[in-house]
Amino acid sequence: MLAGPGSGKTKTLTIKLAKMLAEDVETPRGLACITYNNECAKELEQRLRLLGIEPSRRVFIGTVHSFSLTQIVLPYARTARLGLPNEFGVANQKQQRDSLEDALKRVIGPENPQNWRDQMGRYRRAILDRSDPRWRAGDAQLATLVETYEDELRKRGLIDFDDMPLLAVRALRENAWLQKALLAKYPILAVDEYQDLGRALHSMVMGLCFSTGMRLLAVGDVDQSIYGFTGANPELLQRLSERQDVETVHLRLNYRCGSQIVKASSYALGEERGYTAPKGAHQGTIYFHPTPGSYSQQARHLFASILPTARERMPDISPGDIAILYPTAAIGNDVATAAEDHGYQVLRSDTNALYPRSNRMMRWLEDCAAWCCEGWKAGSPRFSRISSDGSRMLAESLFSDELRQRFQWSLIELLWSQRDAAILLHTWLTQMYDGLLREFLKGCRSLSDEVEALKLLTERTDQGAIAEDMTIGEFCGRGEGGDRINLSTLHSSKGREFSLVIMFAMDNGRIPWLNVGQQQVRESRRLFYVGFTRAKHELHLMHTAGNPSPFVSEVMNRLKKGD
Repeated sequence: MLAGPGSGKTKTLTIKLAKMLAEDVETPRGLACITYNNECAKELEQRLRLLGIEPSRRVFIGTVHSFSLTQIVLPYARTARLGLPNEFGVANQKQQRDSLEDALKRVIGPENPQNWRDQMGRYRRAILDRSDPRWRAGDAQLATLVETYEDELRKRGLIDFDDMPLLAVRALRENAWLQKALLAKYPILAVDEYQDLGRALHSMVMGLCFSTGMRLLAVGDVDQSIYGFTGANPELLQRLSERQDVETVHLRLNYRCGSQIVKASSYALGEERGYTAPKGAHQGTIYFHPTPGSYSQQARHLFASILPTARERMPDISPGDIAILYPTAAIGNDVATAAEDHGYQVLRSDTNALYPRSNRMMRWLEDCAAWCCEGWKAGSPRFSRISSDGSRMLAESLFSDELRQRFQWSLIELLWSQRDAAILLHTWLTQMYDGLLREFLKGCRSLSDEVEALKLLTERTDQGAIAEDMTIGEFCGRGEGGDRINLSTLHSSKGREFSLVIMFAMDNGRIPWLNVGQQQVRESRRLFYVGFTRAKHELHLMHTAGNPSPFVSEVMNRLKKGD
């Protein structure tokens, strides 16, 4: 299914999953749905719940890394002869850094790990088969560094994030029985955002679906492939859609954007795809704002003039339906400061956010906090969902009915005692960890990043820290000022939609970056297109006066000509 922006892809995928579960798969067999990130997985789970389908052992919904770890590596590492320690864990950021430092000392000499991390990751993901002559021929030093780094991890009894799909692909390639075991459990494999998931997933799909016989439902859009730096390759989806044994369906109506925005989106992309708005759709409006001064000055102008004027035109719009998108998290700092100076609450979705919202535990804690903030009265979120989500997150520890019941009783007792939106977040997090999570996290080898994020948020909300006054109401968006303007990088905006979108710092040299190759320019254009198509009613393109991105100039010139 090749689905353009706003085409109802998630709704279509959800209904198709529900239909296949009801009509095509007999209990106890089920299906697996692989998504790009935890936010996508959570949205799919919520939509399936509305159709009466609760997450269960029959239904896996999660990232490719989660699928690789929980469905292949953890249960089959020993029998698949992956050479891992019996009780291996997942390395946190510090453990990865320490392992890389030791590997660099052995191979190259004392070096800053950050200078090598990205290129080492790209090399690991580019060549999956270590017996392939290209592994050493491409860059012998880098290949040796990768192998030494992995050896340092194994000495510590660890694997890292990139190991998960690489080990899973190796296990499937070397063990035909494992492919059949997965087929017996999941006769259907669905893959969302296929264009973003890279060679490891593609290799896994080719083996499971075109050799073993698993049925495939792949969903994506080559024009929204924006993660080339992580190994994503849009050509893999394109080649898949062109196979003779694959039925390809195109979704061409854009139900999200106004007709003018849909029309101009082809200018943003630089190619015509034939997308149209439904008959009778609202028009939508695009505004251009050449703005002088530094980004800090431009951000102040945004909140002092551009945003108030837009809200006068759209008096019913809530802050939560407004998004400001920018190329990098550093630029987002200027926007966040200006927002605070003008009295706006914001919700950031970038690497400088207070905490990573795509993190499973953070999203679960948000739900717990929402339940404490009047959610228990309204049944939104329902406690049963919070309990089941927590049980699945901690499944490695909750391996018996008795433990699961103890977790549920401890959870309800703790949340019931914390029903006040004004409780300081630091106090609440400390009690959640000491009174509940500490005990059940002990046996969870796959939650190292989640635990690190929890510790970091707890530190940032402590007395004297940057968010010492934050309450649980503000944390979950239900306290005073809880309806907040969304601040996001262009990358983090994918899959989301807003009535009003302001694309900030759309400058030449920012998008695209200067002195990059044609491949990077094409990906920058797709990134611009992704941001462009987040808007329903109004889209504002801000750039430094005299220095617009060539993408902005093309849209503006073609609209003037009436192409």
